[in-house]
This record gives sequence, C-alpha cells and structure tokens, in this order.
Amino acid sequence: MMDEPWWEGRVASDVHCTLREKELKLPIFRAHSPLLKSRRFFVDILTLLSSHCQLCPAARHLAVYLLDHFMDRYNVSTSKQLYTVAVSCLLLASKFEDREDHVPKLEQINSTRILSSQNFSLTKKELLGTELLLLEAFSWNLCLPTPAHFLDYYLLASVSQKDHHCHTWPTTCPRKTKECLKEYAHYFLEVTLQDHVFYKFQPSVVAAACVGASRICLQLSPYWTRDLQRISSYSLEHLSTCIEILLVPLFR
Repeated sequence: MMDEPWWEGRVASDVHCTLREKELKLPIFRAHSPLLKSRRFFVDILTLLSSHCQLCPAARHLAVYLLDHFMDRYNVSTSKQLYTVAVSCLLLASKFEDREDHVPKLEQINSTRILSSQNFSLTKKELLGTELLLLEAFSWNLCLPTPAHFLDYYLLASVSQKDHHCHTWPTTCPRKTKECLKEYAHYFLEVTLQDHVFYKFQPSVVAAACVGASRICLQLSPYWTRDLQRISSYSLEHLSTCIEILLVPLFR
C-alpha cells in the first residue's frame, strides 16, 4: 500500500483518468433481483460491519457494489446464502481496498450482534467458497470504480479563497469550511449506498454531485467553481439531476 493517498500524489491526474476509463466499462445495473426489496437491510449490515471493523469508504462501497451486481445476475434463494454472500463481498472488498490488519476476522464477524441475532454462524469453508464464487463471477477483476474512489480527489478543489459565503455560518475560514464540507460530502456518499437509483449515473458523477450538494448546503457561491469543473470535467448542469436526488431527503 502506498504511504500517501493516490489523490495527493504526483500521478493523481493520471490515476483519475484511468478510473474514468474503467468506469465506462462497468456493467449496467438492471435491478432484476427478486431480493431487491431486501437490499436496504443487507446494505445496512455491510455498513455496520465495515464501521465495526473500521474499513475505509472505498472498501465499503466496493462491497455494496459486488453484492448488488451479484444479486442482479444470480439467484440467491435463502437468507443464509444472502448473508454469506454479503459478508464475503465485504471480506473481498476489504482485502482489495484496505490495510491487511483491517480485514475482518471470522471471530469478529460471528460475534457481531447483527449475525448472532439471526442465529447465523458462518464457517471459514463457507466464506472461502463464496469468495471464490464471487471472484469467478467478476472474472477475478475487483478494480471496479465506485463514487468513493473519486470523492477525495474532487474534495481537493472543493473550497476556494474566492468562495462567497451567503451566511457567516459555519465560518469564513477556508480550512474550517473545507472540513465541514468534507463531512457533508461523506454523508452524501453514504446516502448513495441506500438507493440503487444512483447506478444510473457514472460513479464520478455521483462523487462530484456529493461535493456540489455539500456546497449548496453550506450556501457557498458559486455552487460549482471553475476549479471543480476543471478537476472533474463536469459542469453543474451535468450534475444537477444527481444533486437533486441527493438533496431530496433533506427537504422532505
């Protein structure tokens, strides 16, 4: 693992371009799974497990992506099978995206209240077999961009000295404003996990929309700066539909 995050390195622009190329090859999410009504429940389980194990957002989002697309292509008939698939998605994603010491251990997983409340106890054999099944289903390719892979790169340009604050809250200090905006952006990033509607957009669009929605919440003007347009290659018009969906829960 690199000592510094890729978005802060010299090759950040190149990595971003590579991710943008890869996202164009992502399969279409059809929302055909008969278990789609259970999706929110299992996303919540993955979110709770990843928080319990202190996994990075990229691992959490990749886990949900793997679960959604596996369910979209294959019939998972029982709750136990779906639990096993969900946990295996999290294990694979954590091994691919996070530090080795953050990868959940079997004892950790089985001891969580989430699984014990369902009277489930997963075995090493079940998880390894399901991980292999998942790897084969995705042709051993886990380099699958999600919004979490783009967000921190776009956050680099999220606040400008030229920003006009419509109100004095939270602060006119760029550093503190950036910290506050980052919290909003990661909140919106988690919101995107809750609804498969966000698969209608490219992951980079969703990440940029999280930044745009955050600037709107903080009433920073303009809502989308030239720096953000340059770094993302998106205009505000390009992001408007996704931003509107993100902001709906705040104005209900």
